[in-house]
Amino acid sequence: MEPCSCDTFVALPPATVGNGIIFGKNSDRLCDEVQEVVYFPAAVHDNPREHLQCTYIEIDQVPETYAVVLSRPAWLWGAEMGANEHGVCIGNEAVWGREEVCDEEALLGMDLVRLGLERADTAEKALNVIVDLLEKYGQGGNCSESTMVFSYHNSFLIADRNEAWILETAGKYWAAEKVREGVRNISNQLSITIKIDQEHPDMRNYAKQKGWWDGKKEFDFAATYSYLDTAKMMISPGRYCEGYKLLNKHKGNITFETMMEILRDKPSGINMEGEFLTTASMVSILPQDSSLPCIHFFTGTPDPERSIFKPFIFVPNIPPLLDTSSPTFALEDPVKKKPRFQFKPDRRHPLYQKHQQALEIIDKKEGNFHNVRSP
Repeated sequence: MEPCSCDTFVALPPATVGNGIIFGKNSDRLCDEVQEVVYFPAAVHDNPREHLQCTYIEIDQVPETYAVVLSRPAWLWGAEMGANEHGVCIGNEAVWGREEVCDEEALLGMDLVRLGLERADTAEKALNVIVDLLEKYGQGGNCSESTMVFSYHNSFLIADRNEAWILETAGKYWAAEKVREGVRNISNQLSITIKIDQEHPDMRNYAKQKGWWDGKKEFDFAATYSYLDTAKMMISPGRYCEGYKLLNKHKGNITFETMMEILRDKPSGINMEGEFLTTASMVSILPQDSSLPCIHFFTGTPDPERSIFKPFIFVPNIPPLLDTSSPTFALEDPVKKKPRFQFKPDRRHPLYQKHQQALEIIDKKEGNFHNVRSP
């Protein structure tokens, strides 16, 4: 399953230059999928009976939601990655293991990313939001804009100005690891082993009932809930191991430029090519000094090696991000109509179209770049 999704990274002092945290993520999706960058302002929801329509299901709304900026596949409600006005960043990964994946429509992992950002002002609170929603509504449904069903469980890397958390799930069961310093990454495999700082209250008992753990040896989440030999995890070939090596190569000198270069790295497979492609990338600077703004960089276009990272800062009165917002199709959207995905509309936003034109000129080595300048 490894070729199917993404990589997320975090570096904390003393691994970084300066007193701050650097977050980065590549979103690897089907090569023809458009990813948009959108902003939603903070909002107050006065109606206690109000419901919120996520990608597939409705859930209860909360009294207040925070401002968020999201990089998301243009067809769905949630997000692959994003940040909120309080400096919380979240990215998610597809993971598989012993627990069966549910195709029934519930919350997608990408819905949980957005919900965590909208409802929490710290990384730990975002973790609590996600696991509470997971318990109440479950996770499941098609994660692809097609009739081909592509479903998975999710892991999350959640960071704020002070710390980071790894949250990994198997159905409704989960384990979380707090990251206080240094570097950490996640990819398309469970990676929490024996260092577990929070967990589902029935996680160990369920594993014992299934015969995955004998209740005697030290509990290893990744080994128990997947098929990994965790003793070999750091030396096995694959993007998780390669990402860990790249982070450690630059440990002590990591800047946001370093993180961008890691996301651009093709020999490691982190910058993916082929049927599954790195469709968008994000890097965030999270200063521990609360008087300094967090800066979030997004590509909004495929292949970070051939894309520009564009900065975003939360300030008052942010206008809609029109150049990175895809067309909407109201009630005629094939995602909302059942049976779903009967056709695939053109979701390319203006920046995506300009990027495609520029790549054609570069590949053909002819043409006029003045014709593809963004407004």
